[in-house]
Amino acid sequence: MLKGLYTAYTGMINEQHRMDTMTNNLANATTNGFKKEGATSQSFDRVLAYKIKDTSEAGNLSKRLGSMSMGVKIGENYVDYSVGSFKETGNTLDLALSGSGFFTISFTNKAGETSVKYTRDGNFTMNTQGYLMTQEGDYVLNDSGRTIRLDPNETITIDRFGDIYQDGAYVDTIGITDFENYDYLERYGENYFQPVQGARTTEADTNVYSGYLEMSNISVVTEMVNMITIQRQYEANQKVITTYDSTLDNAVNQTGRL
Repeated sequence: MLKGLYTAYTGMINEQHRMDTMTNNLANATTNGFKKEGATSQSFDRVLAYKIKDTSEAGNLSKRLGSMSMGVKIGENYVDYSVGSFKETGNTLDLALSGSGFFTISFTNKAGETSVKYTRDGNFTMNTQGYLMTQEGDYVLNDSGRTIRLDPNETITIDRFGDIYQDGAYVDTIGITDFENYDYLERYGENYFQPVQGARTTEADTNVYSGYLEMSNISVVTEMVNMITIQRQYEANQKVITTYDSTLDNAVNQTGRL
């Protein structure tokens, strides 16, 4: 009879995890280029099916399924990489990508260590030395992996290929990187992504729009509806635990007296 308590408990933990994911999405609803995240879960029968089909262990040896927990298992989170809507800013250094790919950034952490990160946030600026940078002070890289330096006194134009022109002359090209499989990307923080082992780059199929920013691909209305659904499912699991508690109370304090 107590298995139901653990089933309801795992359900509550799963809904709490989903709620944490939803609230993070809502918190970044106005973040440029942010990609919403979703949560997955696995039932016991699905985990069992994967284990039965597991051929990594020799078939002639006895094997156990492992520790069994009734209820739902929290799965992996996923990222929705669909393109968000565009907002016109009129600022030449604000860039948006219409298709796949990421801007290539030279990121420096608090320890002074430099590495390459990737972002969809094209809200760029120019420092006093003419280097193209993010709002956080990280350098934007060109298609050769080098920093981009411009003349602050010359008019800047950027075409759909990411080529930068000043006074009618070609200066540099915005570095845009794409990957064959986005499953090999992970969030780093600060609206950046970084590749993991096995990631392979490929040519990006995209256009660069100067004077625009890509908004997050989050629908606030959809997230709020999902949040209400999660809350109701959490409360349903609470009621299950309350019902079991009442049943156990009757079994111990009432039935036990007879």
